[in-house]
Amino acid sequence: MTASGDPLPFATVADLDSWLTAHPAPHPGLWVKVAKKGSGIASVSAADVNDVALCHGWITGQRKGLDESYYLQKITPRRPGSLWSMVNVRRIAELTAAGRMRPGGLAEVAAARADGRWEAAYASQQEAQVPEDLAAALGRSPRAAAAFEALGRTDRYLAMLGVLRARTPRSRAAQVAAAVAKLESGREAR
Repeated sequence: MTASGDPLPFATVADLDSWLTAHPAPHPGLWVKVAKKGSGIASVSAADVNDVALCHGWITGQRKGLDESYYLQKITPRRPGSLWSMVNVRRIAELTAAGRMRPGGLAEVAAARADGRWEAAYASQQEAQVPEDLAAALGRSPRAAAAFEALGRTDRYLAMLGVLRARTPRSRAAQVAAAVAKLESGREAR
């Protein structure tokens, strides 16, 4: 956010890029005002905000409505050790090829490559398949399997997400057990 805590609008990608260049990490983050489609207001788009954030080593977070003309998109510097999605890994490749990456973004990518987070990037909701270890555990629990099959696409992904994000075998086993227990109990995935 700004010193006053107010969200900021950016008419162009260059404006947002300049702001992030002038406000590198560490920084508490910023709420970006993004004009809604059809508002007639010159504004960066949500995709623009994501791209510029990635270029600087930042990440998009919460999005919320503001008024009839704008919504807000939160961007913050990546936390140390934060996980990467395959969507962002692929987007970084495109941004790098286009020569848009900035020092902060390049440093975050280098750190992720060095500690294995880059190769461990998790699949998006569209691409995610039920992990084999979760499928096997569901096969041993008819109640959990039935609950999983009854879920919609988003809730299925949420039920798998902990497993997809787990970085160690021990953590992965714990996430599988937690997912099955939650499904057996009938609690919501959210």
